[in-house]
Amino acid sequence: MKRWLIALGVVALLGVGGFLLWQNYWYYLPGAMANLRDPIAPYQEIVWQQGPAQAPTGERPPNIIVIVADDLGYNDISLHGGVAGGLVRTPNFDALAQQGVQVEQGYAANATCSPSRAAIMTGRYATRFGFEFTSAPVAFARYLSHGAPDALRQPIFHEERVAAVPPLETLGLPPEEITIAEHLRDVGYRTLHIGKWHLGEAAHLRPEAQGFDESLGFMSGAAMFMPRNDPDVVNAYLPFDPIDRFIWANLPYAVEYNGGQRFAPRGYLTDYFTDQAVAAIDANRNRPFFMYLAYNAPHTPLQASREDYEALAGIEDHTERVYGAMILALDRGVGRVMQALRENGLDENTLVIFTSDNGGAWYAGLPELNSPYRGWKATFFEGGIRTPFFVRWPARLPAGARIAGPATHIDIFATAAAAAGAPATRPLDGVNLLPFLSGETTTPPHDVLFWRSGPYRVVRAGDWKLQVSETPNRVWLFNLRDDPTEQRDVSAEHPERVAELRALIEAQNAAMPAPLWPALIEGPVRIDVPLNTPWREDQEYVYWSN
Repeated sequence: MKRWLIALGVVALLGVGGFLLWQNYWYYLPGAMANLRDPIAPYQEIVWQQGPAQAPTGERPPNIIVIVADDLGYNDISLHGGVAGGLVRTPNFDALAQQGVQVEQGYAANATCSPSRAAIMTGRYATRFGFEFTSAPVAFARYLSHGAPDALRQPIFHEERVAAVPPLETLGLPPEEITIAEHLRDVGYRTLHIGKWHLGEAAHLRPEAQGFDESLGFMSGAAMFMPRNDPDVVNAYLPFDPIDRFIWANLPYAVEYNGGQRFAPRGYLTDYFTDQAVAAIDANRNRPFFMYLAYNAPHTPLQASREDYEALAGIEDHTERVYGAMILALDRGVGRVMQALRENGLDENTLVIFTSDNGGAWYAGLPELNSPYRGWKATFFEGGIRTPFFVRWPARLPAGARIAGPATHIDIFATAAAAAGAPATRPLDGVNLLPFLSGETTTPPHDVLFWRSGPYRVVRAGDWKLQVSETPNRVWLFNLRDDPTEQRDVSAEHPERVAELRALIEAQNAAMPAPLWPALIEGPVRIDVPLNTPWREDQEYVYWSN
């Protein structure tokens, strides 16, 4: 009897222990299952397919490179101020801007990753084809529903919508959409993707099925920059952030080439993508190419190479120093890409467009990322959608010029197509920016722009910007000419303007289809402080749907 009781006690303890382990560590499961389904092979060399041995004689269309950073804050570039009060210098970003045309009011198409990238690829509002929310695992949304216990406002998880979510790998850019890669490939360009995709993982949604001749990168929303225990990496964990805990538990250090088996890259991932971009430029120097270079920096996880970290000894805060070191690597990468163009004699006749998918993230815990603008990634305040927007093409565009804009991600398709001499034949929401960038046209590229994520909807018409939110139930109206950093809500003073702009939003929404998949999570994002700041009743916030 005594042995039976002991055995029963052991079983009970194991059961309780197993339950507690499951409660505390279940969110490691998605990554573990992915590694079982798709193991990560050792490093392998990539040889980019070689173009002609000699360039054809006569005039050729420009090469086109679109470089997209991930969660880059407006203030991360030293031209705009710089990380740590300017201690992190970005000479290559600055040179790109100063040698090309700066769009002063450059906008992301959305305030989170996937929809912005869908808009870049198609030249259309992503909501026009139902790509309204960033694709993410259900387990991720469920995990985020457990807010900080001391937060005044908690996330809302919609369990009733889970059954309507298709499998994760099928959440992506619909194949019937025409991508910029498809369009340029059809007129003779070699099309190359390097870096983050985040537009679908199923075979019919991947880059090589959406117009890219060659693709090297990762398909999900983020990746490790190095193995966390590598002696050459410096990590910055964000214990206050559930997103950070989930990605450290699940993200691999892996890439894949043209849909093959995942394999470990070599070295720091930003540098690896740069190495591959340089090699791809060299391989394609004798034929027109389009390169979509989608870095994942400085998106979390915050990881820096030790060398870059040690170069910033003047920054006291560890997290800010790691973040700044990630910016150093990104800036160096852009410089090396530009150098590769020069060395291959391609500099004059290459159109380079640089932007970020959205603004800096509130969950990084760094307060000045989007200064002087209010708001973060996952808000439609200027800090969430105002991005660096630089365009360089020495053969056609003036160096050191500036235009006011506004211009946005949806303009990249039309601009690249016009540069290639092959304007798009289907209706686009974007416009060809070349006449504006060259100074030929001096009117604003857009009179009206829209943003939407669930019940949070925004219009900019002229200098007026209206934000309409369901949670909280309120509106913000700003005159960006007089108040570009959105400090003073004037909605109470201009009810007629609110009604006029709200009507524009409603008309736009009536023309949009239902989302391809529902938003499972609504989370509070405070407008003026990062995630690691204590909650107070007087802090403005908005709930973001995803």
